Amino acid sequence: MYKHIIKPVLFRFNPETAHNMTFKAISVLRHIPFARSIIRATYCKESPSLEKEVFGIRFPNPVGLAGGLDKNGEYYNDMANFGFGFVEIGSLTPKPQDGNPKPRCWRVPGDRAIINRFGINNKGVKNAVEHLKKNRPEIIVAANISKNTSSINEEAANDYETAFKLLYDFVDMFVVNVSCPNVVGLTSLQDISFLSDIVDKLLDLRMLFDTYKPILLKVSPDLAHEQLDDIIDYCLRSGIDGIVAGNTTRSRDGLTTISQERIEEIGNGGMSGAPVHQKNLALVKYIHEKSAGRLPIIGVGGIMSPEDAKAMLDAGASLVEIYSGFIFEGPGLVKRIIKHLEK
Repeated sequence: MYKHIIKPVLFRFNPETAHNMTFKAISVLRHIPFARSIIRATYCKESPSLEKEVFGIRFPNPVGLAGGLDKNGEYYNDMANFGFGFVEIGSLTPKPQDGNPKPRCWRVPGDRAIINRFGINNKGVKNAVEHLKKNRPEIIVAANISKNTSSINEEAANDYETAFKLLYDFVDMFVVNVSCPNVVGLTSLQDISFLSDIVDKLLDLRMLFDTYKPILLKVSPDLAHEQLDDIIDYCLRSGIDGIVAGNTTRSRDGLTTISQERIEEIGNGGMSGAPVHQKNLALVKYIHEKSAGRLPIIGVGGIMSPEDAKAMLDAGASLVEIYSGFIFEGPGLVKRIIKHLEK
């Protein structure tokens, strides 16, 4: 139904409009009797053999929803109905922000790719906390946090600290986003001088809470090995619980169905989808080998099939996340991955 009916209709609209339409429909389904039960019966698959403990958390299966789809932490329980083992909400910033001017998202259907420069548009941390209070999560929730675009890098640690404190009692784990290519200067926070200032404060702050919540670092696939080595070394020394590898890429390698003129017309933005799979797969493998398996990894980027998910796990990931695959292949992809992994 998704590929032959729903997807062709949604793909007639620009990606951001289609996104809003989809989640509006999901909101309506909440109020239709038995809709939730039907969705769960269709898409959820329990798999005791795939349960695993990572970061001290017991995951019902290793397939999560990547950050960026549930931007404001409003649909995590709805996503649980599609069989995900966990959901990453955000990125969330201390203050609401509109993001970059529109248009800011494009599909490349022939390559199953998406290019976006949203600029971390979201309603802010406090809005997400209100949703989390009102609708208790029925799934493991990771909060992806970042700084506001208006905050200079020298003061970025304050933004991360604010978001961390407000969300701490309401989520299960954190993802520190310092690698989004669509916010000016954000990727510079991957430099150890900035990174240590941010993460050290969060690690110190965590000790003041009664419950231990894992802190993960989200890194870019565009990093040079030298910089990545510094980050891995820092993570192993500091007490970071794991890494999310990776993020979208500034590269346009792998785009074969659109012209160079069209690529230049779209301009800046992070690319996700099938063309980034090999790049992010190599990133996961490198981190796993360089850390001697001591850093748990969530592998994300270009997972469009069960085989892609298996390859990411084989490369050293403990868990995987999907985003573009959910859009191009539909919600049935989660169940297909779980079935494949069971074999």
